[in-house]
Amino acid sequence: MQEETINRKYVACLLKWSAQLNLSDNDLNYIENNFDQLEYKAPEDKIEKIESIYHLVHMIYLDNVVEDIELEVASIYAEKLGFAASIVGELFKAIATAPYDGKSTSEVHSEIKEFLELNDI
Repeated sequence: MQEETINRKYVACLLKWSAQLNLSDNDLNYIENNFDQLEYKAPEDKIEKIESIYHLVHMIYLDNVVEDIELEVASIYAEKLGFAASIVGELFKAIATAPYDGKSTSEVHSEIKEFLELNDI
């Protein structure tokens, strides 16, 4: 997020995610060759911010292998967007327990969005 340097352990996490997202060698080469010109565009309002964190946590959960480093990166991201790091754990719990609660991930997503709107968070 606009940092001059990125810790090596975070780069490894980002590379894992790029593999999970099926980024091609061409995609990665483009990123590497144009890194100075790429710009991060932060979500603008609270709803966009929580949705961004939600989608990241959901992506982490999809492979059923949740590593500490992934949660650390997600927590840093949440804090940079103005939320407490604990929001990552809460979102993860909501996503992971949704099937047992008889809810789809889209229902969980909608509930989180409604909660934020109703509580003006």
